[in-house]
Amino acid sequence: MEQLSGIKAHTIRMWEKRYKLISPNRTQTNIRYYTDDDLRFLLNVGLLNRNGIKISKIAKMTEEEISEKVAAISEVNPEHGTQLDALTISMIEMDQYKFNRIVSTNIKQLGLEKTMIDVINPFLSKLTVLWLTGSINPVQVHFITYLIRQKIIVAIDKIPVKPLNDRKKFLLYLPEGEIQELILLFAHYLLRMRDNIVIYLGQNIPLEELNALKKIHQPHYIYTILSPSLKEPVQGYINRLSEIFPDTHILLSGYQAAQEDIQLPEHARLLETLSETIEFLDQLAAE
Repeated sequence: MEQLSGIKAHTIRMWEKRYKLISPNRTQTNIRYYTDDDLRFLLNVGLLNRNGIKISKIAKMTEEEISEKVAAISEVNPEHGTQLDALTISMIEMDQYKFNRIVSTNIKQLGLEKTMIDVINPFLSKLTVLWLTGSINPVQVHFITYLIRQKIIVAIDKIPVKPLNDRKKFLLYLPEGEIQELILLFAHYLLRMRDNIVIYLGQNIPLEELNALKKIHQPHYIYTILSPSLKEPVQGYINRLSEIFPDTHILLSGYQAAQEDIQLPEHARLLETLSETIEFLDQLAAE
C-alpha cells in the first residue's frame, strides 16, 4: 500500500487509528491486508490531502463527495503529480469519464506533445511498476492503454495529409510478437507534426515482410522499438534489419536495445529515451 499510494505506512496506520478512514482486514496472525476498494479509496484520500485538504475534513466526507472533489482537482490542477495520481485512480476504477476529463484538459492547455511527455509518459512508467508488482490486472491495462491510443490516433487524424515530395520518409513498425504500440503511435504523431512522410505498419511485423516494402518505398529512416518480447537475440535482429536496409538510417529504441551490449552498424543509432528521440527529430527538422 505504501509503494502503490505513495503514503508512508505509519501515516496509513495513523489514519486508521485516529480518523477511522480505512479498516483493513487481518490475517490469523494479525497482519493487515487490503482490498482493491481500500487501495482506490486511499489513492483518492492521498490526492486530496496532497492538495491541501486536511485529513480531519476528508474523514467527514462521503465517498461520493470525495470522488467529486478528486474529479474537480484533477481537472484544474496543473501539477503533474496530481495528474499522475488522478490517472492512476481512473485506471484502477476503469473510469473513462474521469480519464477523459484529465487528459482532454491537459491536451487543451498544453497540446498533445507536452501532455504525452509531462503526464502520460510518467504515468506509463508507473503503470509498468504496478504491472510488475501484480497490483493491476490485464483488463485495467488494456482499458487505459486503449484510451490513450485513441487520443493519439485522433490527434494524428487531424494533421492534413500532404502529397509525396522530397520530404524525409520514415518507416515505423514493431517487431513480430510486440503489440504495445503507444510510443510508436506517438512517434508517428511527432513525425507528422514535423512535416515528415510516415509509412506506419504498426505492430507484430515479421522482419521478412519488410522486403516487400522495399519494392514500393525506399525510406530514409526506420524507427522501431525492441522490447523483451523480441523473439530472437537483439544483435542478430539488428544485423538482419541492417542487411535488408543497408542504405537506410536505422533508429532503435526500447528496453532491449538500451540494456544489452550490442554493436550498432554505422547507419544505426540508439535513442534511449523519449526526450532524446524528440531532440533528434527536432534536429532533423531544423536541417
